[in-house]
Amino acid sequence: MDAEFFATLMQHHRRGRRYPPSAEALAFANRLLYALFPERQGECMNSVPELEAEFGALRAELRRILESLRGELIRPPTDIARDFMNAIPGIFGVLVQDAQALLDGDPAARSEYEVIRTYPGFYAVALYRFAHELHRLNVPLLPRLITEHAHSRTGIDIHPGAVIGPQFCIDHGTGVVIGETTHIGTNVKIYQGVTLGALSVTKALASQKRHPTIEDNVVIYSGATILGGKTVIGQGSVIGGNVWITQSVPANSRVYYHGGDQVQPPGVEV
Repeated sequence: MDAEFFATLMQHHRRGRRYPPSAEALAFANRLLYALFPERQGECMNSVPELEAEFGALRAELRRILESLRGELIRPPTDIARDFMNAIPGIFGVLVQDAQALLDGDPAARSEYEVIRTYPGFYAVALYRFAHELHRLNVPLLPRLITEHAHSRTGIDIHPGAVIGPQFCIDHGTGVVIGETTHIGTNVKIYQGVTLGALSVTKALASQKRHPTIEDNVVIYSGATILGGKTVIGQGSVIGGNVWITQSVPANSRVYYHGGDQVQPPGVEV
């Protein structure tokens, strides 16, 4: 190895100083989750002042993490940290609905405590909701660090740019992929191996809506693949396991395999 190699490598190390260490970003996300849902680690705080102090410390920690990204932020780290923490009560309310949806939708679930403590779907969605708020605040890199950590732990890959409504239930979850421009409505349930993806991965389409829209009260069973930014799954529909869909289906549709053939509503190609 010669001097030119080390000089090139040193450039990468200098660039790397602009970004927060992954461990700090993940520690922040998990600490926030534990503060909202002590069920996750079984340790509870003893007073309101203690809770207030913890959330103050979380805000300070986020601001410190964002400082390393200052050159790429469009607003000061202090303002972003403030706005993120101000959004937490709303995120908490949505996560409570997500936990309840998991409890209601899974006959094996015995309590909300069990769902929050043990279900990978809840963990992945919780970290996604934190990451999505950071994404909405135009924070670079940090949202992906958080969702990719959840991906590595659960096998559930949710891009922080996806828009997902409340009462969202991922059952089992391994192999789920939800792309960046996916829109998911209220009270949607999906099973393991579902892909909500793009028809094309061409870089030129990066700024366009490439992933499907799933309307309210839809169930998507394991192994289903739904592709394309113009594809809309109408509200109240049930998508069976292992189907492949690249065009919209109307509300209250049933799409499934029967005897080796894919069955869909009349006039709909899937």
